[in-house]
Amino acid sequence: ADEAPAPARADEARAEDEQSQAQEADDEEEDGDSAASGSSSSRRRRRRRRRSGDAAPESDNGTDDPERTVVKVREPRKKEEREPGTGFDEVQSIKGSTRMEAKKQRRREGREQGRRRVPIITEAEFLARREAVERVMVVRQSGERTQIGVLEDNVLVEHYVNKEQATSYVGNVYLGKVQNVLPSMEAAFVDIGKGRNAVLYAGEVNFEALGMAHGPRRIETALKSGQSVLVQVTKDPIGHKGARLTSQVSLPGRYLVYVPEGSMTGISRKLPDTERSRLKTILKKIVPEDAGVIVRTAAEGASEDELRRDVERLQQQWEDIQKKAKGTSGSNAPTLLYGEPDMTVRVVRDIFNEDFSKVIVSGDDAWETIHGYVSHVAPDLTERLSRWTSEVDVFATYRIDEQLMKALDRKVYLPSGGSLVIDKTEAMVVVDVNTGKFTGQGGNLEETVTRNNLEAAEEIVRQLRLRDLGGIVVVDFIDMVLESNRDLVLRRLLECLGRDRTKHQVAEVTSLGLVQMTRKRVGQGLLESFSETCVHCNGRGVIVHMEQPASVGGGGGKKSRKRGRGGAGHDHEHEDHTAVEPAETEAELAAEVAAPVAVEPEVTADEEFYSSPAEAEAAASRRGRRRASRKAS
Repeated sequence: ADEAPAPARADEARAEDEQSQAQEADDEEEDGDSAASGSSSSRRRRRRRRRSGDAAPESDNGTDDPERTVVKVREPRKKEEREPGTGFDEVQSIKGSTRMEAKKQRRREGREQGRRRVPIITEAEFLARREAVERVMVVRQSGERTQIGVLEDNVLVEHYVNKEQATSYVGNVYLGKVQNVLPSMEAAFVDIGKGRNAVLYAGEVNFEALGMAHGPRRIETALKSGQSVLVQVTKDPIGHKGARLTSQVSLPGRYLVYVPEGSMTGISRKLPDTERSRLKTILKKIVPEDAGVIVRTAAEGASEDELRRDVERLQQQWEDIQKKAKGTSGSNAPTLLYGEPDMTVRVVRDIFNEDFSKVIVSGDDAWETIHGYVSHVAPDLTERLSRWTSEVDVFATYRIDEQLMKALDRKVYLPSGGSLVIDKTEAMVVVDVNTGKFTGQGGNLEETVTRNNLEAAEEIVRQLRLRDLGGIVVVDFIDMVLESNRDLVLRRLLECLGRDRTKHQVAEVTSLGLVQMTRKRVGQGLLESFSETCVHCNGRGVIVHMEQPASVGGGGGKKSRKRGRGGAGHDHEHEDHTAVEPAETEAELAAEVAAPVAVEPEVTADEEFYSSPAEAEAAASRRGRRRASRKAS
């Protein structure tokens, strides 16, 4: 009963035969293709994929493939990505502020690359750094100019100059008026009463104070044209760029920086760990809840009463600024609400601390200003002040002027014979390191180059501080073969940068061996303080001529290559007798005709002008023949 009828079995057998024949035909066709082409395995795989559809890659491994063969199939690109208008070939935009997103991206990249903050040093390391270098501050006042030099082991490393006609605006607080807002640049131009408008970027706007902490942070929604805004200057005008502003005001004091409407509390990482713990305990008691502070390095050893007085004084300053801002109507803007003190007081406030062994002051007004300020805010440091009473210039005694003149040159010579070439461009500062006359003392080329680079790394940091160079800095060290030597030079550079107060960051070493770093640019620089732009070339250094200028001396003619021994003013005659003689007047010709001419002149008097008597005699005979021919004509 289970057996199928005979016709049905015959049909099944026929179908199986046809299927086996078709399979054999496919195999024969594939074998023929493989014989005709060397890519048979790839064709078989394609046919199997077409038959099986989306089969797993493991099933693609045929019997002809060797063992442990992995076949990976690339997914086709999505059709919508290649179509125009879908963003594949168009400029992309981001949501929110581009400058805020750039800040987040830099922080994210820093975490991915493993960049970390400067480690907190121990108390022993802190004292060792202080005792390693002797720091002296020299102040000279002459007329309207006041100069301050900072010496480390009698070497000038920092210089500050103040001129009445070029006063710095950094730290001043203004009630400005918004002139225009550029959403595409995410910036606003604000009039602060200094002629040129200052710029306020979206990243420097205090959105929390404007009540936009949780909404979209767009500068066009926060500021409108004609609106009054409270701003503080963070950078002076440099070149054709206006001053940089921020609406996040910070008021600096002797021991700390007061940040109203802030919530963060920071302590200088240059202080040892024990001192940081002590200061943290004090700050919890004295800092108000609606403000933040940043503790300076000068707060080392400061008592709780001194810190409290500093906080209360800065808090009162902020209240006065707010009262002036509310009392000033919008029509009176722009208005100065708070001005930073004189440059002399500002430098002493920010720099002078326990690290300095003494401060030498030359000038009556400067002495009264510095002595009065230090006696008020830091009486324990008054004994380190000394007044210069000698008639000799204090800068000449400490050789500061000499070092300033060298710092104004683009080429710096290293003690061992190498040199640095420092060029400042619009985009960045470029430093080139050369071996120069430094040939090393034994060893091989790698050792010579590494020693030169180590010496150059120390001098580069000194020049950056002395010249007050900022922005992007690219250093082209001499190429080194060993990776250990490259790391040694980079460590030396970072170690020397630890003495720099200005914010800096060494980014990375490029594939070409260039060291990239950034340094915050605040002032205009040393060269700009002692120079002015050339009115002829506009600071370019060359004068462009559309036509080729004529060369000196008629151009193209042979110049005499020999000089007489008796005097520099007597040149040899040209060897070319076809040279054009200068035209003579009729009076000169008449005088020569009337005067007797000796065809064979005496040559003894002219022998001292020629290398030999024969040469002098030949020259005299040539002159005689020319005069005779002129007389005959």
